[in-house]
Amino acid sequence: MEMNGIAHFQLTVADYDAALAFYKPLLEFLEMKTLFDIDNFYYAVGSRTGIAISKSTTAKPGTRFDQQAIGLHHLCFRARSRDDIDTLYAFVVELGAKIIHAPQEDNWAPGYYSVLFEDPDGIRIEANFVPGKGHLD
Repeated sequence: MEMNGIAHFQLTVADYDAALAFYKPLLEFLEMKTLFDIDNFYYAVGSRTGIAISKSTTAKPGTRFDQQAIGLHHLCFRARSRDDIDTLYAFVVELGAKIIHAPQEDNWAPGYYSVLFEDPDGIRIEANFVPGKGHLD
């Protein structure tokens, strides 16, 4: 059975207010539409997926995401052009994101071009552009 992409991601965050101040403008910039913005839960859809942000009920203040722990490593958006990556990079710099790497080419696929940054809890977010279908058939 072939799936039709990813329906949604839900990210649980320690500092909900800081996360919302980060994700709301980022997802609006990515032309995602807000469906829910209620007590400690935010959900936006667009580009054939959804992103939900919810407040952790167990995280202690100051808790940071551990990229090497079991679970999510990072999430990656697929852009439509190299220029989109450069434009997103300028936006997240203005947003105050911690930049892991500025736009650069990598060997993950021919023409792979990406930017990598972190949200306020340290969750890594990548956006990439791969010409054509890349490794996708």
